[in-house]
Amino acid sequence: MSTTIPSAPKTAITDNRAARSQARKAALGSFVGAVVDWYDFLLYGIVAALVFNAEFFPKVSPAMGTLAAFATFGVGFLFRPLGGFVFGHYGDRLGRKRMLVLTVMMMGLSTAAIGLLPAFSSIGWWAPVLLVTLRAIQGFAVGGEWGGAALMAVESAPEKKKAFYSSGVQVGYGVGLVLSTGLVAIISRSMDNASFLSWGWRLPFLFSVVLVLIALWIRSSMEESKEFVEKVGERGERSVRLPIVEALLKHPKAFLLIIALRLAELFTMYIVTAFALNYSTANLHMPREFFLSIGLLVGAVSCVTIPCFAWLADRYGRRRVYIIGALVGMFSAVPFFLALEARSTVWIVIFAVMLANVAHDMVVSVQQPMFTELFGTEYRYSGAGVGYQVASVVGGGFTPFIAVALVSFAGGSWHPVAAYLAIGCLISVLVAAKMQTGRTVA
Repeated sequence: MSTTIPSAPKTAITDNRAARSQARKAALGSFVGAVVDWYDFLLYGIVAALVFNAEFFPKVSPAMGTLAAFATFGVGFLFRPLGGFVFGHYGDRLGRKRMLVLTVMMMGLSTAAIGLLPAFSSIGWWAPVLLVTLRAIQGFAVGGEWGGAALMAVESAPEKKKAFYSSGVQVGYGVGLVLSTGLVAIISRSMDNASFLSWGWRLPFLFSVVLVLIALWIRSSMEESKEFVEKVGERGERSVRLPIVEALLKHPKAFLLIIALRLAELFTMYIVTAFALNYSTANLHMPREFFLSIGLLVGAVSCVTIPCFAWLADRYGRRRVYIIGALVGMFSAVPFFLALEARSTVWIVIFAVMLANVAHDMVVSVQQPMFTELFGTEYRYSGAGVGYQVASVVGGGFTPFIAVALVSFAGGSWHPVAAYLAIGCLISVLVAAKMQTGRTVA
């Protein structure tokens, strides 16, 4: 008598393997795209701090030129909510994968175009106008990137490993920071200052084309989010027609939560990587290579710290990890600026790491599941994406500009900037302490 072996277990094993494979592909695709977008976006801030005041705003005083350069940095953030809205709308209706291919192409091409842009001496005021336009396109593209990348990773990840699998979205930030800072540092050291200011700064922008081709190759093998297909894709025209409106009506508090929760992240990173680079060179006359090296260090360390903190968050709780990180940021603000004032390279490095690799990395390691789970699947790309990008405008886009203005108004003193950083982190701590994670907000 023959015995029939049940096929269900084999089917279950096959399904589990397929799910794990899809989760890994989604995590890799999200990570690579994040590398491209953050490389491009951060490169602009680094070069703006060093070059753009002279190349694109030479008709104004050095101080006003610096403010103008950082204002163009902020323009990218103004267009991020629009990108979150447009890509989020179509991502909720047509799928995450298609939008992620468009965002990485748009980001890379606009960045390469900046590398080819003539300076003010060649085309006059058209130079800053075109620079602002290309920066706006960068912001529009990156505005649609985070929501789609986070969702692809979170929705495809195993239930108890969502923070870890989606941490690649933020690790991409660290790799992008290493690549952008590293290339600028290498090029800066390999030529004299005049050559760097004239044409050397353009080379890292042109390198973006290589990264885009790699990202497109990897993202073409990704599968659409299974959760999206199951809950939205099969409904076609019956899906939510205006996802962002639905998200606003059903979860209005979620947008305010995201803004408050991102203050600690945005203040810590942009003050260390953008503002301090300018402040240390212009006010303290320190070599620019020193802070470029710090950018390399914190970016490299984040590739380890972010997934480690994400693993801890999956194990011990997202809110606990988040609050500890924001508190570290708050208490490191004044010591960081005291170290700057003393020009103590050792203490500057220590507190830069405390702000960028402990405070910032603990906070961002939990954001993907924490923010996306505030919204329903049908309008999650729009809700989380737009909320995330609005927070970028409020808390991040003009942080270097505000910090420079505060120093100027205070007669060169760093005290208002330290207070600005500490208060932002405190707000994040208070909001995180009162919120519930792991469920949608009613």
